[in-house]
Amino acid sequence: MGLTERGRYHKNPATTEVLGTVPDLGVEETRVAIDAAGAAFKSWSKTTAKQRHDVLKKFYDLMLENTEDLSRIITLENGKTLAEAKSEHIYSASFLEWFAEEAVRVYGEVIPSPFPDIRNITIKQPVGVCSLLTPWNFPSAMITRKLAPALAAGCTVVIKPPAETPFSALALVELANRAGVPPGVINVVTTDKNVKEVGDELAQHKVVKKVSFTGSTNVAKLLMQRASSTLKKVSLEAGGNSPFIVFDDADIDKAVEGAIVSKFRASGQTCVCANRIYVQSSIYAEFASRLADKVDKFKIGNGLDEGVTHGPLIHERAIEKVQRHVEDACSKGAEILVGGKRATDLPGTFFQPTVLSNVSNDTQIMDEETFGPVAALIKFETENEVIDICNSSDVGLAGYFFSRDVGRVWKVAEALELGMIGVNTGLISQACIPFGGVKESGLGREGGPHGIDEYMETKFIAFGGLAGK
Repeated sequence: MGLTERGRYHKNPATTEVLGTVPDLGVEETRVAIDAAGAAFKSWSKTTAKQRHDVLKKFYDLMLENTEDLSRIITLENGKTLAEAKSEHIYSASFLEWFAEEAVRVYGEVIPSPFPDIRNITIKQPVGVCSLLTPWNFPSAMITRKLAPALAAGCTVVIKPPAETPFSALALVELANRAGVPPGVINVVTTDKNVKEVGDELAQHKVVKKVSFTGSTNVAKLLMQRASSTLKKVSLEAGGNSPFIVFDDADIDKAVEGAIVSKFRASGQTCVCANRIYVQSSIYAEFASRLADKVDKFKIGNGLDEGVTHGPLIHERAIEKVQRHVEDACSKGAEILVGGKRATDLPGTFFQPTVLSNVSNDTQIMDEETFGPVAALIKFETENEVIDICNSSDVGLAGYFFSRDVGRVWKVAEALELGMIGVNTGLISQACIPFGGVKESGLGREGGPHGIDEYMETKFIAFGGLAGK
């Protein structure tokens, strides 16, 4: 790809120091990248599944060999602690391992024919050039979750990493090159000022046959509209508003632990974060007290510093949204148990980990993803009541609940309108599961045995003239 002199400075959100620059590319360079992917598809799609397996396994091994460097890059550009960055890195690498094995297990079918001279089979073939548009909250894992199945299927890709975290993407591509991925198979378009134009081109260009996106619901809808111009395949993981329910028969200590890992991982900046925490009235006070005590012991700061448990938010806009949500909740009767404001004693974009009690159902937090370290506690009385409230949302990505009643577990899990549910756990993400939502949280699934199918087409072949004498 041709690089221009246009560039953008990228800063560490914890320290505000400049990390480096990347090109601010536009539509012209995007078309060059798509053309390169189209040319490379002709040969990459002809490689055997075993060959692609071997490349992906080598890619995986290289990621593990470079764990320290790649994890440090995640912390520097995203802000999450080094421990969290290492967890993301291992999660990121696991997609390469999983889909290396899936590459050699893509099977067709034999379908019995009603006609004696016809034999029916199906085969699966790579869809073609794929546009991969990824978010900043998991700058490595959100790329490999799309890239690994695409490569395993025999597709070529153009990646548009987020403007906030481009370096993890570039580091991954460097390792892919070392692993033997041929030129043109993976292409990266870094951009900031031209995000809309680049996104439109990646969704509309005729050579592109599939669009995979992770981000907000509004942008997902726009990309789906653009992709419809040529009826491309789409996979969209859009916004969430995850409920977290604690029933009166739950193990409260485990529920508190689950709430912490779900709500405060990456300082609350994940798409499957608990956003609405519903606690049954009889245990509400005890749960709120225990959660507040735990959160009060958090230490915010530079993710590379010893003892730091939580890093900064990604930018000023994130701080402004979290502050708006807290002020709105408090104006409608919520009480701040811990935190509640920006941390002004640190140079970066830090917000104090916060627990709000007595949050009402008419607050902004109930309708919008906070994407920050704010645990909003809401009291409820009955099982049916909380199910109805949870299902009132337009989105349905993930949710969690804690209960030791087996009958309740099955009833609630089946009743909640969500794509993914954690029962007695606040952590659900794994390479081997089908990740995705329902309603306005998107289309398709990433990961698991379903993930590679998103990058393949099923072709039917009928063989005639085969009847015996």
